[in-house]
Amino acid sequence: MALDSYVSLGRSGLKVSPFCLGAMNFGEDGGMGCSVEESEKILQTYLDRGGNFIDTANFYTNGHSEAILGDFFAARPGLRDRLVLATKFFGNLHLGDPNGGGAGRKAITGQVEESLRRLRTDSIDLYWLHNYDWSTPVEETLRTLDDLVTAGKIRYVGFSDTPAWFTSKAHTMALLRGWTPITALQMEYSLLERTIEGELIPLAQDAGMGVLPWSPLKSGYLSGKYTRDQTTPADAKRAAVLGAPSQAQFKVIDALAAVADEIGSTSAAVALSWVRNRPGVSSTLIGPRTLEHLESNLAGLDVELTARQTATLDEVSAPTLNFPHDLNRQVGAMLKYSGATVDGEKSHVYPPLLQSTDRY
Repeated sequence: MALDSYVSLGRSGLKVSPFCLGAMNFGEDGGMGCSVEESEKILQTYLDRGGNFIDTANFYTNGHSEAILGDFFAARPGLRDRLVLATKFFGNLHLGDPNGGGAGRKAITGQVEESLRRLRTDSIDLYWLHNYDWSTPVEETLRTLDDLVTAGKIRYVGFSDTPAWFTSKAHTMALLRGWTPITALQMEYSLLERTIEGELIPLAQDAGMGVLPWSPLKSGYLSGKYTRDQTTPADAKRAAVLGAPSQAQFKVIDALAAVADEIGSTSAAVALSWVRNRPGVSSTLIGPRTLEHLESNLAGLDVELTARQTATLDEVSAPTLNFPHDLNRQVGAMLKYSGATVDGEKSHVYPPLLQSTDRY
């Protein structure tokens, strides 16, 4: 697969690359990003390979990430309109201002104008709510976003890192009131973080939302640079923030490395291929800080895992999901089908029915 093998974002009309270029590391504000020069090299290489989907947020590197993208597009007339540009609102860049961030009307309208100015564009293709705002009525958020769509300042709405119950409520409300619905969900998802499989991915599949996983390498834990003998990567500053993988996580890391060795690839490429091919996933977010990181990530487009290799990774990384997921899958089938074989899978029989012969 190549970056120009475009896919639909959920059931929307938006077509995007299978890997989305995340610009969280563009800019050195905060001390862990990359320079403007390196950011532009990463951008240009991604575009040269056929990529068309770029994602950032208003507060990434204190706004510098958006400014780098805006300057890059301004220097290349016509390029911006050929891309799908996404950014997020919620982060407050104004110390002490209670209305500077969040999802209220005043906050959103202020944030979108600031993002448009930094991005040097008239519209944002996909505008993400970056977090759940418990203090703002969802009606206020949705109506404000719909007004921005009507005004032509944004085109699609997405939710990032929001609970399933809230996301479902918001999407249903938008549909019932004729407001712009939620097109996509951006959530953490990797071999080391699979709990969204309990409710968020089923919700997205049912509602037609595209899923855009972030941190598919679990902050570098799945990149191949961590082994049982080497638990601290070369970047000591990031390691100090993130810590080292746990023993339970190393079980997954070891299995991943074994599959990578088997097919002559890297742990990073295999981990990205696994995420890219999960049910419900439209595009996968990669966030390189160097050109080398980008090239390593793009190798994930060339990896095709066998059913056996996928099953191995599925098993070793199997998550514990919230109640009532297991009850619904196990007891639900037993009570519903009572020993019948459905869709090729035989159900168990509820024990009291083993001797039942319609006695009542």
